[in-house]
Amino acid sequence: MKVLIISGDFYPVNSPRSFRTTELAKELSRQGNEVTLMYSVKDESSIEFCQQNNIHLIDLGPLKWRSFLNSNNKIINIVIRIINRLLLQLFEYPSIELMFRVRKALSKITAKYDLLITIAVPHTIHWGVSLIGSKRNNLAPCWVADCGDPFMGDRNDSFNKLFYFAWFEHKWCKRADFITIPKIEMKKNFYPKYHDKFVEIPQGFNFNETKKLIKPYSGNKIPTFAYAGAFIQGRGGRDPRPLLDFLLSTNEQFSFVIYTRNRSLLSKYIEKADPRLQIYDVIPRSSLLQELSNMDFLINIAYDPESQLPSKLIDYALVGRPILNIYNDKLDEKLKADLLDFLKGNYSNKLKIDGIDKYNIEAVAKKFLELANKKSKGLS
Repeated sequence: MKVLIISGDFYPVNSPRSFRTTELAKELSRQGNEVTLMYSVKDESSIEFCQQNNIHLIDLGPLKWRSFLNSNNKIINIVIRIINRLLLQLFEYPSIELMFRVRKALSKITAKYDLLITIAVPHTIHWGVSLIGSKRNNLAPCWVADCGDPFMGDRNDSFNKLFYFAWFEHKWCKRADFITIPKIEMKKNFYPKYHDKFVEIPQGFNFNETKKLIKPYSGNKIPTFAYAGAFIQGRGGRDPRPLLDFLLSTNEQFSFVIYTRNRSLLSKYIEKADPRLQIYDVIPRSSLLQELSNMDFLINIAYDPESQLPSKLIDYALVGRPILNIYNDKLDEKLKADLLDFLKGNYSNKLKIDGIDKYNIEAVAKKFLELANKKSKGLS
């Protein structure tokens, strides 16, 4: 089968959407499909990776639109943050550039594919495909729009999307044949009129490669645990501060290791320099898995437990360490008690993740191909 994948992130970028794209493209190619990736190349290693895995690459060219960089001057920095927020809120800048790049690139393509997969975020990739109109049917008879998070129904941002962006969401939802999401419950955050198009396809992981990265657990002298991922301040966000305030208020001995890009919410804890708290930038997934496999337990901050299943939770499950789940930024007395139990080695209230086999990338890739076959038989 000939497959065209369009994404905003790819190897070696360290993000959930990059991982989704990379693993899916690699596995589809391994299964004997002709895979083409449309992507704005940011690193030469992307080209090498595609060559090694028999993936044809269409380069969208370097993206030129950028958010304004922060300044060392506090006043100027506030102004820059306001400008960046306004540009994002009003125009979905800078990711709106991808809409134009994708539309332009697709208008030049003469090749025909059996399956088109677009991967969001950013959703502007879906928008770009929807703008080519009837040419999309000539490009590929089946379009699968993959969504890691909703757009108009985003519950994590402090600001609602402006009303006129609904036009784009209606347009791509109407034209896509299928809309894939990691948990079917997520469809509640999209317009109900398109709910019959939604299919659950979870994040895919190469189990064989992952097992090679995991170290045998050897234990630690003091309770050592970790969190890896983003922090989100706002409605239903992943705000670590209640957790950190409680932990640092105790006399317990522990080592809490955090891997994140979002250091702004942690500034006061960095200034305190409590040796029990170690904060690092993100590291490559291969290195991260090795570190996580030697933790006593792992922390997950769930911002929408009913409809979201962050990809890191599957990584957590694969390394085999107990998981303490904290919902949003709430830390009630029960969770405090659970946390103290975990520090004592009592993991009886650990999070259970069932059906781990469905996250095997082999099964995930086949689900995408099944959608193309379903469409060809007129069963969409």
